Amino acid sequence: MVRSEDPPRRQPTLDAVAELAGVSRSVASRVLNNAPHVSGVKREAVERAVRQLGYVPNPSARALATRQTGAAALVVSGEEPSIFADPFFAQVIVGASAALEEADLHLMLCLAASDRGRKRVEELLRCRGADGVMMMALREDDPLARMAEEADLPVVFGGRPVGSAPRWYVDVDNTGGAREATEYLLSRGRTRVAAICGRLDTEAGRARYRGYRDAMLVAGLDPFPPREGDFTEPSGAAVMAALLAEHPDLDGVFAASDNMGAGALRTLRATGRQVPADVAVVGFDDLGVARIADPPLTTVHQPITALGREMARMLVALVNGQDPTPLVLPTRLVIRSST
Repeated sequence: MVRSEDPPRRQPTLDAVAELAGVSRSVASRVLNNAPHVSGVKREAVERAVRQLGYVPNPSARALATRQTGAAALVVSGEEPSIFADPFFAQVIVGASAALEEADLHLMLCLAASDRGRKRVEELLRCRGADGVMMMALREDDPLARMAEEADLPVVFGGRPVGSAPRWYVDVDNTGGAREATEYLLSRGRTRVAAICGRLDTEAGRARYRGYRDAMLVAGLDPFPPREGDFTEPSGAAVMAALLAEHPDLDGVFAASDNMGAGALRTLRATGRQVPADVAVVGFDDLGVARIADPPLTTVHQPITALGREMARMLVALVNGQDPTPLVLPTRLVIRSST
């Protein structure tokens, strides 16, 4: 009797090694290429899986993988280092760090507001000083957007840049959240509702004003012209003072950030207005300042930690050769005493 030959045995893949070891593909790749920043436990698990499966690395794949650095960069187009102490960015960093830690990637923080800072980022991208980059707080005509387009690295945006449509981004529903906030003020009988906008050279600033404007128009009311702050408490206080001088009869305010909402509350107290009896106020973010404000601030909750986490997860997917789709996270209204 003639026996047919057994079919040739398929060579085990890197994905199979990673699955057996219980690690990500990028971690398995770094172990095989003797790269740093891998824990001893995970290194032993990968080496054990290699022995069990009889895995033999592909020379071309090995050559490509040796370019990995074991790090991901978070680039913020801010104006000063203290931006990383802002509760918003602090929560983004917490979320991104946790997701990168799962993939055994270190987080690098880069501030890119000055020419010197932008040159450092450009060098990072040109020399592939990280496995991938996350970019946040970009403004209109920001040089970082051009650098991202030209980069030979995966780039994920936190929030969409003004005037461009990046392939990979994580954002929140800024327009929908602002619309819901304004609709709630209108449902409370407020008819003269003003908006304290964020920076209008950012997509978040523009989108939140659009949400406010849309709600006013649907209600048959004239939206106030945009009055721009910069998402900080002092700017909220200053814009609130200007609004009261021009419109002393206003009875509601949508502030495009909790910091600006807290500033508005400070000005309202200083001018003898009662909140919410005279003027109701809604913020955006749901930061700690909203809970400790006087009175506590009704606000739009955006999942900030999740924003950082999903940005990092998207970047890890790109580093591992996948092609994730953009993601927009939902918001929800948190009602407190300021309305």
